[in-house]
Amino acid sequence: MNIHQAIQLLEREYGVRRWQRHRDPLSELILTILSQNTSDNNTQRAFSALVAEFGNWEAVADGDVEQIAHAIRCGGLSRIKAVRIKTILKRILQERSSLDLKFLSQMPFPEAKAWLRRLPGVGPKTASCVLLFSLGMPVLPVDTHLYRVAKRLGLINSNVSVEGAHEILGGLVPQESIYGFHLNMVEHGRRVCRARKPKCEECILAEGCPW
Repeated sequence: MNIHQAIQLLEREYGVRRWQRHRDPLSELILTILSQNTSDNNTQRAFSALVAEFGNWEAVADGDVEQIAHAIRCGGLSRIKAVRIKTILKRILQERSSLDLKFLSQMPFPEAKAWLRRLPGVGPKTASCVLLFSLGMPVLPVDTHLYRVAKRLGLINSNVSVEGAHEILGGLVPQESIYGFHLNMVEHGRRVCRARKPKCEECILAEGCPW
């Protein structure tokens, strides 16, 4: 199965997705950090609790790590994430004297991604989420669901790393399809092509799936 067939079949199953802005770039960055190793529900709860506790990101930057960790405890790994969030906010303030990341929209997307990747603990998925969901840049985030489904479909080799998958798949998917492809692959991975007990008999992609 090639990438164009996969895109068409997924769109037939889950619909054509039109880009919509999710959050401002910094909020998207914090949310993505909170999403690591936890569920969507816990991520949203932790994000809401952090905003309710501090009110704005400047206050979080000046806040005590233990207070941050307590606010986001429902998201898991709270101490690690609290240190990471505070460190990132301090780094941005040090470099930019502001926490406004909208300047990234004026940069070519490879440069914007490289800037985000320089922040401590920010990998390719986190950087890609910020650029795609907040700024509409054609950068493909590869989460665990997309990575699993892509390997099973043979879109990438089974031995390709997650970082390598970002580069390969980002080059394969047409820029105008990246947003929809990401959302549809994630939904398909959650509903059908699950890590355990995949529902192959219900899969729209089964006919062309070597797995």
